Amino acid sequence: MGEFIDKAKGAANEAIGKAKVSVGEHTDTPKLVVDGAEQQIKGAAQKAAGAVKGAMGDKL
Repeated sequence: MGEFIDKAKGAANEAIGKAKVSVGEHTDTPKLVVDGAEQQIKGAAQKAAGAVKGAMGDKL
């Protein structure tokens, strides 16, 4: 079950990060762009952790 939670959280973080980057670029706010990029990376890591848990059968 942890696999699906991690993947869902990761997808949400990636989407929110993309939105922050987009808004930051349109409003010329570099901090928002950086925060969004960091959140996208965090989301990708969460999705990867979910994939590993799925491959390991949630034994992590």
